[in-house]
Amino acid sequence: MQFNDPIIKLDSVWTTYEGAARPVIKDVNMQVHAGEFVLVGGPNGAGKTTLLETIAGLLPVIHGTISVCGNDPVHEGCKVRKKVGYVIQNFDFHPFTPFNVEEIVLMGRYGKIGWFKRHSDYDFQKVREALDILGILSISKDQIGKLSGGQQQKVLIAQNLAKEPDVLLLDEPFSNLDILAREEVCKILCRIAESGIPVIIVSHAFDAMPDIDVRVVVMKDGHIVLNQMAKPSDVSNVVRSASIAA
Repeated sequence: MQFNDPIIKLDSVWTTYEGAARPVIKDVNMQVHAGEFVLVGGPNGAGKTTLLETIAGLLPVIHGTISVCGNDPVHEGCKVRKKVGYVIQNFDFHPFTPFNVEEIVLMGRYGKIGWFKRHSDYDFQKVREALDILGILSISKDQIGKLSGGQQQKVLIAQNLAKEPDVLLLDEPFSNLDILAREEVCKILCRIAESGIPVIIVSHAFDAMPDIDVRVVVMKDGHIVLNQMAKPSDVSNVVRSASIAA
């Protein structure tokens, strides 16, 4: 794959949930290239999370074609999920979940090594690097269920960084973070994008944006109604204007 070729490409894609009467995303066309920072916005129920699930190969495509890292998620879902990091929005760790932070992040390595192989020194190195990047190396032995929501959010991001993904998808990654933590995490995600890994975020929070131009994708009623580059300071107005006008 050449550097200028899109890492993600959707052509006239329609997606639905099993048993649903209607498609959730409709006739979506989208390309994402290496190093892009993409923010997906729009009203509730617009299809934003469904778009991430489609890219991750978690939903059937009923029409159109999709390519992620050179693979078709419809027929090569396992290959795609090994290459894609996906931080979900709704997570809930029971206070007595019997795993510490290091163990949770180490689970991100399973896609690389398989479930029944011993972890190598390299695997633990990637875990420590991910924890250090998120600033949570000092709590590596803490029980995941005892942490705050913001700390748990960082752990899940670290888990997906340890996976060494070719694409990073995040659904509302700032939802459990205060403004300072949002800015901190956004800077980390910006560095990830600048390393060449495309970062795609679904978010309603626009008070923490990267220091690079952002590709803004606005969805409404399952359609992409806007797809354009914007300066970080303009993102909020661009999303709101497109959501109202569409």
